[in-house]
Amino acid sequence: MSAEPPSTTGPAHRSLWDRLGHLLSGEPRNPEELLAELREAQGNGLLTGETFAMIEGAIRVTEMVVGDVMVPRAQMVTIDIDDDLPAILDTVIESGHSRFPVHGEDKDEILGILLAKDLLRRGQNGALDSGSSPGQGLRALLRRAVMIPESMRLNVLLAEFRRSRNHMAVVVDEYGGVAGLVTIEDVLEEIVGEIDDEHDDAVPPKLMVAQADGSWLVDALTPIEDFNEQFGTAFPDEEYDTVGGLVTAEIGHLPDPGETATLGDYAFDVTRADDRRVLQFRVRGAAAA
Repeated sequence: MSAEPPSTTGPAHRSLWDRLGHLLSGEPRNPEELLAELREAQGNGLLTGETFAMIEGAIRVTEMVVGDVMVPRAQMVTIDIDDDLPAILDTVIESGHSRFPVHGEDKDEILGILLAKDLLRRGQNGALDSGSSPGQGLRALLRRAVMIPESMRLNVLLAEFRRSRNHMAVVVDEYGGVAGLVTIEDVLEEIVGEIDDEHDDAVPPKLMVAQADGSWLVDALTPIEDFNEQFGTAFPDEEYDTVGGLVTAEIGHLPDPGETATLGDYAFDVTRADDRRVLQFRVRGAAAA
């Protein structure tokens, strides 16, 4: 009986998708191994830099707990149940938040959560002025406060937020005291990055961001002068002003995601590009590329 010809579908010839399927369908393995496969997919242009960052964030979230991302007690914006309407409105307007823990005489006594929309909807109708005490009308507006431990994993919390349709939880320590608070936005930012709204101070986006694996994500519009200062390089900026222009010239054409150029001691992997220009690079030492 003649021997069968060597297989061309064995481990040495498996595609990236085959390997990913094996990782996902087999026994649980180290998340770093999965991220390495996904990083290879990004380098091959199968994933954009943004998509990889979101997947990486989703994986990291399963390893994080509430205490890693919560707003600590000292930075919480709260309302006293005995505050009058003008004081409450001042707090709402100055903070720009939409949800506020309301406490009693002791700040560890959380009575509920006040939504700004509930306040606006009923405050004009005198709901806060009814009753024998300033806080009696406010109590009628409070929603149940969800109390969670600092040790709860973020993926569990996110599932709880979805199930209960709550957007905020009060974090308690091992003694039952208030340790801080966490919102659904805090969790999502670990996956998709910083989420700004109209109340956030305008902060210029970072053009160079260090990554956990030692590489850097560098915006193509980063001035060459700034890149040289950060990395200790001496790339010329007489002909091109930005890193994108310098690397595109080195490649010789408008690059696609997955293409790489080596300049000096650094490799520039194109992670994002459109049909008009390159947008972002992953920069790492050429020896490690």
